[in-house]
Amino acid sequence: MSINDVLSILMFASFIGLILTGFPVAWVLGGLSIAFTALAIVLDVDLGFTIGVDWAYASLSVNRIWDVMKNWVLVALPLFIFMGLMLERSGIASDLMVNLTRIFGRIRGGLAIAVTIIGVLLAATTGIIGASVVLLAMLGLPVMLEHGYQKDLASGTVCAVGTLGILIPPSIMLVLMADRLAMPVGDLFMGALIPGLLLGFMYIVYLLLISNIRKEVAPLPEEVEAVSLGAVLGVFKAILAPFGLILAVLGTIFFGIATPTEAAGVGAFGALLLAFFRKQLSKPVLDEVLGQTTTTTAFIFAIFVGATAFSVVLRGLGGDELIEGALLNLPFGPTGIVITILFVTFLLGFFLDWIEISLIILPLVAPVVQNLGFDLVWFTVLFAVCLQTSFLTPPVGFAIFYLKGVAPAEIDVRTIYRGVVPFILLQLLALALIFVWDPLVTWLPAMAYD
Repeated sequence: MSINDVLSILMFASFIGLILTGFPVAWVLGGLSIAFTALAIVLDVDLGFTIGVDWAYASLSVNRIWDVMKNWVLVALPLFIFMGLMLERSGIASDLMVNLTRIFGRIRGGLAIAVTIIGVLLAATTGIIGASVVLLAMLGLPVMLEHGYQKDLASGTVCAVGTLGILIPPSIMLVLMADRLAMPVGDLFMGALIPGLLLGFMYIVYLLLISNIRKEVAPLPEEVEAVSLGAVLGVFKAILAPFGLILAVLGTIFFGIATPTEAAGVGAFGALLLAFFRKQLSKPVLDEVLGQTTTTTAFIFAIFVGATAFSVVLRGLGGDELIEGALLNLPFGPTGIVITILFVTFLLGFFLDWIEISLIILPLVAPVVQNLGFDLVWFTVLFAVCLQTSFLTPPVGFAIFYLKGVAPAEIDVRTIYRGVVPFILLQLLALALIFVWDPLVTWLPAMAYD
């Protein structure tokens, strides 16, 4: 093992270790890039090792960061974030909850199914996991608990459904992944649509089965309004606005009418109009949404800057070659290598956020998978589905802590952990289905291009 290999391993291990301390990710990435550049210079100049990284090489980070900041595709990020946050304030989700409860309330497990349907619609219009989980918790959790739903089923449903926004387009994770891999965002959006909807469908099937097999977990409400034409029309009216916005954003991308960035602008303006017409738009609301959009965008781009510098130095040390060699030397064959990557990604999700994994790990392993002959869109969607589990797996399951922050006192973290386990298994089942049957990802992009 060469000195470069040792430095690459030490740099990556330091990254994992420092992340677990809770220190800001952007500073960890940027600080390590500077520290290991200085260490490489000392080893090269003072001790005579041939490292290949010096301050001149490190200056490449400036050009790479500039390329990130001038990337037109990334303009979609603050626009999609604004769209999601403004829709949260518009009151559409609360109307959906009221009307869907009138439709599904007479079905065993119907309240949880209503939460799932709302979660799918939120996922296709927001993509902000924290906002989705908190909103679903405030709307659906009290209703389910009031009607005697088991606490772990109710909390697990809210957590799992809230994470669909990271997969169903327009997803900010897919935008970041497309940028890191220099591939069209529209390809990933089309590839992830069916898997995301499939996962939502699997949640509904599970809720129906568990509610009818174990009737005590989701008892039928004693007094429920009968389904009427008015209830059906109420659902139609409540769903019309978000569906129209989804069509305006995703439809223009899929049919080649607009770029993802232009569609994000349409979505942000549409969310603003919806809030205005629903009389939910005011200066305090606008100030709050703009403030949260700025904070979230700044957080993401700060990590972008740190990750860019970190990647440049790691590649200069030969880290990408080390990882490629380690993967290709595995005695499993191409399929086994992909499974190994996904398994390691699943384990990393226990400790790292999806942003760090997407910005650091994905660019290192994706070229290896592509060179093995696999479709890059298919693998990236697989990677995204695998990363979705990171929101639910302890100890760093962010959806769990989002829910805990707004849940009633009787729902503790252990209850939430028990509740998310079946949904993690469903996510892994969806991952296996996509792995075995790649048309779930590749069919829609192929149809669009044909």
